[in-house]
Amino acid sequence: MSNDMVNKDSIIRATAAGGQIRAFAASTRDMTETARSAHNTSPVVTAALGRMLTAGAMMGAMMKGKDDLLTLQIRGSGPMKGITVTAGSPDEETGMVDVKGYALVPDAILPAKLYPLVEGTTPKLDVGGAIGVGVLSVIRDLGLKEPYSSQVALQTGEIAEDLTYYFATSEQVPSSVGLGVLMEKNNTVKQAGGFIIQLMPFASESLISQLESRLSGLPSVTALLDEGRSSKELLEYILGDLDLEINDTLPTRFYCNCDKARVEKALISLGKKELDDIIRDGKDIELRCHFCNRAYNFSLDEIKKIRSM
Repeated sequence: MSNDMVNKDSIIRATAAGGQIRAFAASTRDMTETARSAHNTSPVVTAALGRMLTAGAMMGAMMKGKDDLLTLQIRGSGPMKGITVTAGSPDEETGMVDVKGYALVPDAILPAKLYPLVEGTTPKLDVGGAIGVGVLSVIRDLGLKEPYSSQVALQTGEIAEDLTYYFATSEQVPSSVGLGVLMEKNNTVKQAGGFIIQLMPFASESLISQLESRLSGLPSVTALLDEGRSSKELLEYILGDLDLEINDTLPTRFYCNCDKARVEKALISLGKKELDDIIRDGKDIELRCHFCNRAYNFSLDEIKKIRSM
């Protein structure tokens, strides 16, 4: 996997209804496909990881400090076990929001479910079943003494609903989160994206009712993406007649900043006893980065040198 692939993904930051609403939307096909290719994920894991990466990108775009770091982590009872995603704040010069992530069991497989159960039935990847019962953690490292961390119980395991619940309970911000990943028949990513819409504290009751009514009848994000809508068009579809104002568009990508020196630190942290065991085996070793699955090889001589430090 190359971090230098051509990238077309972007995040829209917007307001509506005279600032009573703030909104984010992201198109993340390239990011999700990069993750799928790097980790060789099964379709249901690709869908789950793509949703988490999309959410991470938009929540990264909410951060202000140049070194701020967001971590989204799910741990569940399902066959996927969990997902970890991290996102940085927008780069001061380019606006780029870097996101990376991985699933604990990348090849987990679960049969598709059928929704709705009566008519117009279509198969849907069972992300909630793959994740199972568990916990969503949101950790913000804002350069303070301790990172800010919050945990909520998973509501559905479908990720968007879980984040909606997180914003309402942990941040007291009424929000609607929509996330979707659409797969091709060959299991590559066709479309990926989503939105986060949030009401400001001074939002009027009439606006709240209007927005709730609109969101309750909204098609799935996957259906909207399948119509070829861009991130901007997602927001126009939902908020177009509420004086939507696009503030800016930020590029985003799957990017991992690992290198051999960082992985070497992980080796050092194993301790001398563990390194002695590796040396006794008499073989070179290969370590992989959790986030991007890139392999780093260490020869026996390199391991001995690290042991002697």
